[in-house]
Amino acid sequence: MRAVVQRVAEATVTVDGERVGSIEGPGLCVLVGVTHDDTPAKAAQLARKLWTLRLFDGSVLPPAAGHAGAEAPGAGPADHPAEQSCSDLDAPLLVISQFTLYGDARKGRRPTWNAAAPGPLAEPLVDAVVAELRALGATVETGRFGADMKVALVNDGPFTVQLEI
Repeated sequence: MRAVVQRVAEATVTVDGERVGSIEGPGLCVLVGVTHDDTPAKAAQLARKLWTLRLFDGSVLPPAAGHAGAEAPGAGPADHPAEQSCSDLDAPLLVISQFTLYGDARKGRRPTWNAAAPGPLAEPLVDAVVAELRALGATVETGRFGADMKVALVNDGPFTVQLEI
């Protein structure tokens, strides 16, 4: 499985003008791609990684830690390395299926999608990532599998990482 993870201030996904998923940050917008040999175990592993991945800086601390939960004056990413996760902040995630993460454009000018798993294999695995995140206690919004989705987001940083499970 492959994921592109973006730290966001907010993110929404719409299909045919209807908002189908939306989060207010701090949170993560996660594009998830599935390939042919992916399994439910890999989906669970990806979910655990997303829930515990430290992508939020120390200036965003929950009130329980004795902070107001807002950016400290004069503090920035250089002052506070990525030391908190979604699980630390109870931060929401917007998970969107994205077969194009397995596009291959090394030859020619048109990508091939041979490495992307077909829908009947990919959809249950994306659903498994979402289900596992929710089982871990995460607030998760989603896109709509196979739909022509419009994703809007406000990157925080920007801070983007790629994961391969």
